Amino acid sequence: MRQPLFGLLNVRPFSRNAPCLAAFLALSAPAASAQAQTVAALPTASQPVAQRGAAKPIMGWVRFCEQNTVECAVDVSEPATVQLGAKEWQTLQRINREVNVEIKAKTDKDHWGIEDRWDFAEDGYGDCEDYQLVKRRKLVEAGFPRRALRMTVVIDEEGAGHAVMMVRTDRGDLILDNKRNAILPWHQTGYTYVKREGDTGTAWASLGGRTSPTITANQ
Repeated sequence: MRQPLFGLLNVRPFSRNAPCLAAFLALSAPAASAQAQTVAALPTASQPVAQRGAAKPIMGWVRFCEQNTVECAVDVSEPATVQLGAKEWQTLQRINREVNVEIKAKTDKDHWGIEDRWDFAEDGYGDCEDYQLVKRRKLVEAGFPRRALRMTVVIDEEGAGHAVMMVRTDRGDLILDNKRNAILPWHQTGYTYVKREGDTGTAWASLGGRTSPTITANQ
């Protein structure tokens, strides 16, 4: 489901003794092997997306922040990136899959009668940004720093505006998306990155993509 965007240039509107010692070694070898496999399953480290100055947020975000100030506040005492280990990686994958299944896609126009509304999909329906807001809330509850979980606006493969969540980690910027269960490094998604929440204040950060959409797509 998708809703055209408005305000785009060249884009359609809008996972002690010898016997005892021998037994220990026999048991520890498979465990070490399993641990190595888990570490190997982590994303390959990559460079984070480059920032190119400040940007204005989407108006849907502004209205969301007026009603959910805690969600939009930036606590600079929090780490700006996640130290990504096996536990954190498994949690990201689990929550991304669960929310993608739990929420049913519905355009803001059909849902609320307006073009763009950012919300928590509490009735089980929502569009792209609603999926990501719910994922962020669940990840914060799981112990992730909100400051490292940044709402991000992109241009998707169809040339329309789309909202994803950028998880800033020590292995690079990873993308949680409602279009797929796989969590990919930002540069493997095929998207053009326009802007994301800033991690020092209320201003968003420009990511150098094409002209910004004024609303996000309902998809």
